[in-house]
Amino acid sequence: MKQSTRQRNVAQASPPAGSGTVPVPNRLVNGLHSRGLLPHLKHEGGAYFVTFREAGTLPKEILLQIKREREAIVREALAAKRPLTWHEQEELFQWHPNRVDRYLDAGHGGCHLNHPKFAEIVATAVRHFDRERYELREWVVMPNHVHVVVWPMPGFSLSKILHTWKSFSSHEINRSLKQKIVPFWQSESYDHLVRDDDDLARCCRYTLMNPVNAGLCERPEDWKWGSGCRTE
Repeated sequence: MKQSTRQRNVAQASPPAGSGTVPVPNRLVNGLHSRGLLPHLKHEGGAYFVTFREAGTLPKEILLQIKREREAIVREALAAKRPLTWHEQEELFQWHPNRVDRYLDAGHGGCHLNHPKFAEIVATAVRHFDRERYELREWVVMPNHVHVVVWPMPGFSLSKILHTWKSFSSHEINRSLKQKIVPFWQSESYDHLVRDDDDLARCCRYTLMNPVNAGLCERPEDWKWGSGCRTE
């Protein structure tokens, strides 16, 4: 039976039943992993709210603060010799839109995506494999970062999808710059595993309203480089 859209949009609370030997999970698809400052919680079949940004968009002191806050939460779990609780995992994710995005929306860094040509390159990359490798729920290209709510199709991990978006767009943008920017994107992206339908709605609304809340336009449909755009 074909999986419903509602089922694909949210993470399931428990793993599928099975028998026999349990395979070691690929934490890029299932589980909690980290490759730098940020935690990454993955669940096969889940949808994600993703943010990736230009390199150099956050002040060093903010990055250090993020690292300290994250380490404090993880340290408590390690001291108790237990995995992170769902509440602790939520804490790790919630500070990103509440704190990090405030600095991004203030326009730190080069803001090369203010250039219509470069914004269109990124928008094209994000849309390119929609309904082939993933399904886009909402997306928006901001002056120095990108938000996407996406459901990866079976066989395509979020990590590979992000790599494709960032690799293609950085290559095309650098072709138009007199002096190449390497790296163009910050290597580590932020991703939030969507918990349920309410969380999905919240993530979608946040994405749509980001250019409005940042003072770039009056309505989501007025922002050309996002899924809310309505062309005549």
